[in-house]
Amino acid sequence: MAEESISELDDLIWESRVEKSPDPVVVMFYSPLCRHCIQILPFVEELAGEFTGVVSFGKLNVTRFSWMAERFGVMGTPAFFAFCGGKPVQMRLGAVFPPMLRKMVEEVVEHGDECRLRSTELKYDVSGYG
Repeated sequence: MAEESISELDDLIWESRVEKSPDPVVVMFYSPLCRHCIQILPFVEELAGEFTGVVSFGKLNVTRFSWMAERFGVMGTPAFFAFCGGKPVQMRLGAVFPPMLRKMVEEVVEHGDECRLRSTELKYDVSGYG
């Protein structure tokens, strides 16, 4: 299917693939043992194929990169976040009904230009001393 349309994300490429992406990005926070994650992944792959070139898709394994999950308040999987201009603009948590996920992606596409124009550069200091 469209597995190659979904980037496997980690903390080293997060900034370039999500925060500095010129396109909207949908990220699936998942756990390899999560039953709901496994069940919805084919639908996410289908969406990624359908929106190729318009929306970037990625998935992040929360068991390997727990800090990234903590950063966005992810306490369970699956969790879906839509990012625009590096900022989370929508999210769906838990066993999402596929049409709800599709609607989220369609809304990001529909309002993508406006979202990009209204987004400001993400500047933050993660050291806690800034």
